[in-house]
Amino acid sequence: MASSKNLFARAKKIIPSGINSPVRYYTPYPFFVKKAEGSMMWDVDGKNYIDYCNAYGALLLGHRRKEIISDVTKQMKKGTLYCAPTEIEVDLSELIYRNFPSMNKIRLVNTGSEATMTAIRLARGFTKKKKIIKFEGCYHGAHDYVLVKAGSGVAHIGMSVSEGSLDEVSKNTLVVQYNNSEELQSLLEKEKDVAAVIVEPVLANMGLVLPKKNFLRDVRKITSENNLVLIFDEVVTGFRMSTGGAQKYFSIKPDITTLGKSLGNGFPIAAVGGKSEIMDMLSPEGKVYQASTYAGNPVSVSAGVSSVKTMNKLKSKLYPKLEKNCTKLVSAIHDLASDMKIQHQINSISSMFQIFFTNKPVVNYSSAKKADMVKFKKLFEVLLKNGVFIAPSQFETVFLSYAHSEDDMGKTITAYENALKAVK
Repeated sequence: MASSKNLFARAKKIIPSGINSPVRYYTPYPFFVKKAEGSMMWDVDGKNYIDYCNAYGALLLGHRRKEIISDVTKQMKKGTLYCAPTEIEVDLSELIYRNFPSMNKIRLVNTGSEATMTAIRLARGFTKKKKIIKFEGCYHGAHDYVLVKAGSGVAHIGMSVSEGSLDEVSKNTLVVQYNNSEELQSLLEKEKDVAAVIVEPVLANMGLVLPKKNFLRDVRKITSENNLVLIFDEVVTGFRMSTGGAQKYFSIKPDITTLGKSLGNGFPIAAVGGKSEIMDMLSPEGKVYQASTYAGNPVSVSAGVSSVKTMNKLKSKLYPKLEKNCTKLVSAIHDLASDMKIQHQINSISSMFQIFFTNKPVVNYSSAKKADMVKFKKLFEVLLKNGVFIAPSQFETVFLSYAHSEDDMGKTITAYENALKAVK
């Protein structure tokens, strides 16, 4: 019988570093999954885990949600890929628009990276300007435009700019501090060739960092005054924070939005959408090129339609339950850490949270980097031993799903208590 240890040894011989995405690696080796259902995952070694990594936020409804699996199965009996239009592509786009009215027109793609890459290209094509501004620690995918002082696995490894990226590309990506609209304003007084500002409205790839009270409103005002395209990267927050994402939650209307993760609840699908005059720049009628063999494939689209319909149907129960459970966990963990006199900060919103071992508020990239990573690594290891799986990096977020039960909450609090004792 295969074990995680043996499978990782095999993987290292044929897969670079033994994993297909850097964020999945931790020492001495990651567990290999055998199956998952609801809030749980089982590994090949026979252990089970309450899953709070949740595919890095994608599984808002939990593993193998019955409506989605049923609808995808029906579609697979009809075909998996046509490379010709289907009615359900139109259905999904209309569903997205009803939930995100700022997305007047929508193009379906496969991944969040593809969505943000297209959004930036659109902004440049629309404004006829070269540079973009991003915020330090925000992660917008693994393409050259945005792999500059990024979050997620890039921050965990400690890269500023990936080797192999072109200087000509990275020099056109300007970086300012998150939660610092004054720095954004100051930069724009010097830089005139800026096409767009791209931001995670809630920074979920640097642990979890929340926007200060007026930060997003200030960013919207500054971009409007300077005729810049404002891109909300809602790959994480879209549908997770509300059926209308962070933009509905904070009442901010961006020019372009990117969606992913919860849109497909475990299936590879993403979307980019925004103002009609910007989206109409896309080929074939416009001159901004974007194409993909698998874009709008009926399997992923059927998952998207089913996911959005299910979230809309459940929304009166879905979001209150997620917020209630998140608040319960955060409150218990804070009380435990305080009783043990462990210096800590917990940032939380909606169905997301993260603990940082530091005595200073975590409001941006630099303050997140000052947290004690050694303590976090120990926390992760003990949680894992106690059957609770969170993302292995400090620079990721703990995600709840609708599938988490009261029993899960109790076991999770006990696991955090044991982990915090080990950290103390």
